[in-house]
Amino acid sequence: MKISHLACAALLCWATSVGAASEPPRPFVAGSVKDIAAAHAGQPFILAFWSITCVHCKANLDLFGRLLARHPDLPLVLVSTDGPDDAAAIGATLQRHGLEKRPSWVFADTFVERLYFEVDRRWRGELPRTYLYRAGLPARAISGKLDETELERWLQSLPDHRDRSGSN
Repeated sequence: MKISHLACAALLCWATSVGAASEPPRPFVAGSVKDIAAAHAGQPFILAFWSITCVHCKANLDLFGRLLARHPDLPLVLVSTDGPDDAAAIGATLQRHGLEKRPSWVFADTFVERLYFEVDRRWRGELPRTYLYRAGLPARAISGKLDETELERWLQSLPDHRDRSGSN
């Protein structure tokens, strides 16, 4: 599905409302998850799906903000399941959590079930939904609120992360 003129205008409005350093979220459509995985080929990363109306999503966004303060190189990609018409609220939420400079996407297909299935054949749309990717291993899917200690442990287990943080 193509993004409507109204949705494009909403994305433009969002971009100007959150400052020049931020980019509007890219449209998440069929094939986007493959593009994201290809952009991180061979590298670990976190792919987090969230919504502006989801309470536990806000807790996860808070956690990501705290982790970024300690680990500025956190490999994080955010995908809002709300839609391009909610661009202003998406941008404000990301900014409130200090995530406005992270790679961000927004669902841009009204057939969301197709997007869920493409991301994970077992995903039925429950939020928040987070995937921990490691090179050479299947992504680990987590539904619901994340555990900070568990996520820190995952980060510390990454060879590149240990090297950058100065601990082995």
